[in-house]
Formats: sequence, structure tokens, C-alpha cells
Amino acid sequence: MEISAFVISVESVRKPSCPASESRLYAFSPETQEKLRKFRLGTSRAKDPQAVVYQIDKHSLEIAQADDETYNNIQELADDLPDHSPRFILLSYPLTLPSGRLSVPYVMLYYLPVTCNAELRMLYAGAKELMRNTAEVGKVIEITEAEDLETIEDKLGGAA
Repeated sequence: MEISAFVISVESVRKPSCPASESRLYAFSPETQEKLRKFRLGTSRAKDPQAVVYQIDKHSLEIAQADDETYNNIQELADDLPDHSPRFILLSYPLTLPSGRLSVPYVMLYYLPVTCNAELRMLYAGAKELMRNTAEVGKVIEITEAEDLETIEDKLGGAA
């Protein structure tokens, strides 16, 4: 009887009311959170693809938009992605399903180049689920090179 009482008290200690460790390590500014919300809500009825790129500041561990650009052209986005550094890309991509219905999947592309160093791989891997949950995307698609964006419509066809 005493042991089970002890186990219950240990269980209550293990379930802290604070958020997950990722949210204590990485940070989103209120401005970034507002940008995420506006992008998600503003792209739901978009006629053209829209994408924004996010990166992690290695010193402050803040996740923020890499630049103020919203990409409407997938090729431009591919050209602007760095060769050796990961990025989170939020993408809203309108497409017509085989049934003829219009769908606008909202996904996160987890861009992780094979040439990226181990430190950056770990930094972004630790923040992936937090970014997914904060951005409220429906699916995460991992890509390893910018050229993978050329076939994104095929990958999204199964996501819708």
C-alpha cells in the first residue's frame, strides 16, 4: 500500500504544468506568432501558391521569418534557399483534386539539406514539432534539396 501511494506521488510530480521542453528552449516573438496566424488565415482561399521561410537564430534560439518576403513562385523560393542551412517553409498551395474540387493544403516543408552540419541538424530537429504546432499546419513534408520543390504538387496531391 505504501509503495502505490509513493508511485502516485511520483506520477503527479512528473506531470508539470509547464509547457514542453521545446517551448522553453525555442522562442517565438509575439510579432512572429501574429505573422504565423495571419499567414495561415490569409492563405486559406489563395488562388496562387504562397510560402514564407522561417529560420532559427543560433544565439537566441528564436524562430522568426527569414525575410519579409512571401513567395508566390516556387522556383524563386527554390533559388533563394540556402545550400547548407535548414529552413522551415510554410506553404499554402492551391490545387485541383482528381474529383475537380479545389483544395488549398497548408503544410510545412522541413528543408534539411544533406550538406548541413550536425549542429544545425539537431537545432532544427528539436524545433520541428514546436514549429508544426505553432504554425498549425496539417502536414510536414521533408525535403533535402531545393529541386524537391519542383515535385511538390505530386507530394501535396496525397496530402489533400
